[in-house]
Amino acid sequence: MGKHIGWVACAVLVGGLYGGLVARAQTDPSTDLATNPPSDYRTKLEAQLAELETQIGKQQQILDVTKTQDVSLSRDVAILDAQIAQAQLSIQARDITIQELTAGITDKESQIFGLNTQLNGELESLATFVRQKNQLDDTPVSVAALSSKTLSEFFSDNDTFDQINEKVQQSFGKIKSTRDVTEQQEADLETQREEETQLRQVQELQKSDIQDQQNEKNRILKETKGQEKAYQMVIAQNQKSASQIRSALFQLNGSAAIPFDKALSYAEAAEKQTGIRPAFLLGIIAEESDLGENVGTGSWTVDMHPTRDMPIFKAIAESLGQNPNTLPVSKKAWYGWGGAMGPAQFIPSTWACFAGYINSVTGTCANRAGTGTWSYDATQDKVGTLTGNTPPNPWNPQDAFMASALYLTDSGADSQTPAGEFKAAMCYLAGCGNTNNQSLQFYGQQVAALAQKYQCEIDVIDGKPRSGSCN
Repeated sequence: MGKHIGWVACAVLVGGLYGGLVARAQTDPSTDLATNPPSDYRTKLEAQLAELETQIGKQQQILDVTKTQDVSLSRDVAILDAQIAQAQLSIQARDITIQELTAGITDKESQIFGLNTQLNGELESLATFVRQKNQLDDTPVSVAALSSKTLSEFFSDNDTFDQINEKVQQSFGKIKSTRDVTEQQEADLETQREEETQLRQVQELQKSDIQDQQNEKNRILKETKGQEKAYQMVIAQNQKSASQIRSALFQLNGSAAIPFDKALSYAEAAEKQTGIRPAFLLGIIAEESDLGENVGTGSWTVDMHPTRDMPIFKAIAESLGQNPNTLPVSKKAWYGWGGAMGPAQFIPSTWACFAGYINSVTGTCANRAGTGTWSYDATQDKVGTLTGNTPPNPWNPQDAFMASALYLTDSGADSQTPAGEFKAAMCYLAGCGNTNNQSLQFYGQQVAALAQKYQCEIDVIDGKPRSGSCN
């Protein structure tokens, strides 16, 4: 009986130790605002964000009014000034959103650390209870009865058996509960990290756009020397003919540039198969080319997500008869993974679902845990079925355009409405759950502007009259 008491005391001691560890992990806040900002700091950030959003709205009002005016040098310079000011304010607002998100990520990491510490303590307690149970189970009832000085001691020992069994079951329950909570927190953390990556991606895109707008403003003022007559002459000279538009190069990252006429033919083929508007698809591809600035400079073994994408990329290379070490992929930025492929910037795990790559464990294109093997299945290939290229090649513009169209129409782009196309663009960037995320909407706005530009050029090719929105 004395041994049984000692074992229980040991369990209590272990429980006390791990409880102290958890308490220490959860009550040791950092004083650094960047890693653990207090609530008043968050409140200030939110107030700053609200003020910036008000200023952004004012710039939009200026833009809306200015764009209704007749084309002139002063009007177009004013538009560029308002666009630059609005973009700069948007970048400031997004910086605040990123600060808030980074703080949330730090909080989440702290919670996961505490949960893991708690889980380790519960496992220790379980091990202690199991050892006790095993030692009691190994003692025959006859020996236990004979070794007891009195009948009451024997029955007391039996009560101890029951108590330890109960504690084992309770410990199992705690471990399962803690593990479930930890897994959910880790999933939430991964979602927050992905959102931060998307925010920083859009941030870099908008900074580049500001520089382009500033360069355009400087070019206009230099060429015209501030004279309205000279500006009208520049506008007339810049209005391209149909033949000029057809022969102009459509820039692609991840593969060689192609004539606009060829790009348009791929987009029109995609329209026949999916119902997507060609100008919108061209806008998406052009925007992705801007995002894919580091396409071709990365290495799949260094820049690609190791479990989510690398195994699929290897299967893609093998099915195409290519050496994965020689295929161009995007270099990872400082804020997230690279490894995107071709003009449409598909990551391998997304390409798999449109190009027929199946995982041996799930029997589908879905398995980001890095388990199982991957193989090409022509019967599951949506892209190759439409282009005739089996297996399809993400670096081939024809396949890339079709895959992009399929992805976008799954999100509603085939409606050919501004709202449907905007939603599809946002889904393409960051998943459909972020359609209304204002911090990311610059991407959708850029795609819409590019689509308008390409629609104007398509109208010229088709011999349609030039609309006011093309000025």
